[in-house]
Amino acid sequence: MADAGDSKSPGLTPVQVQVLSPALGPRFRRMVPSPFQHQFTPNAAKGVAAKAFAEAARLAALAASDSAMLASVDACVEQIAAVLAKGGKVLICGNGGSLADATHFAEELTGRFRKDRPALAAIAIADPGHLTCTANDFGFDRVFSRGVEALGRPGDVLIALSTSGNSKNVLLALEAAKERGMSTIALLGKSGGQCKGFATRQIIVPGETADRIQELHMLILHTLVEGVEKSLGLS
Repeated sequence: MADAGDSKSPGLTPVQVQVLSPALGPRFRRMVPSPFQHQFTPNAAKGVAAKAFAEAARLAALAASDSAMLASVDACVEQIAAVLAKGGKVLICGNGGSLADATHFAEELTGRFRKDRPALAAIAIADPGHLTCTANDFGFDRVFSRGVEALGRPGDVLIALSTSGNSKNVLLALEAAKERGMSTIALLGKSGGQCKGFATRQIIVPGETADRIQELHMLILHTLVEGVEKSLGLS
């Protein structure tokens, strides 16, 4: 669920670690667990489900009581539906778990949500070939903006997801969309970060951790699909 800029140790096997770690130095060796290092403790996670569900419910209730936020979601529905009604399309991007949410949202427009209806134009900027080519040749900060440059047209809409609001590649995507005459929607968390104020519309959800923020983002994305279908007379 990491946002851009978050560091994680590479997913290497114990054998690969043994081969590579001398060249990578002692800091890398400390980051990667040795085989059989983890110890199972029975009942250590007892109560974690109740705590997680209670926290998620608290944040959802907080969002549901925010009339300004709900009005923003309704406005985003109108914004997206108007784009689709005119033959435009939706682009969507995000990092890590947010990219998974982006592809989830796009497939519910192009494929199916709750019932059969005509396909709706949406593309998640998630193609592995594009992402790795662009990251390799231009840097990871450009992976989404290059996608917008290639696929975005005036009148389209970009939805940008960032739990921190500080993902440079998401910020550059918003800027690229604006340059192309696209409208934009930013789903953010915490304070809104550097992306705050860059989109046509923004929704900053409550929550201090990426997982809780992403849960609310996904609730909003599902609501957008439902609302767009109703606005276009498809449900």
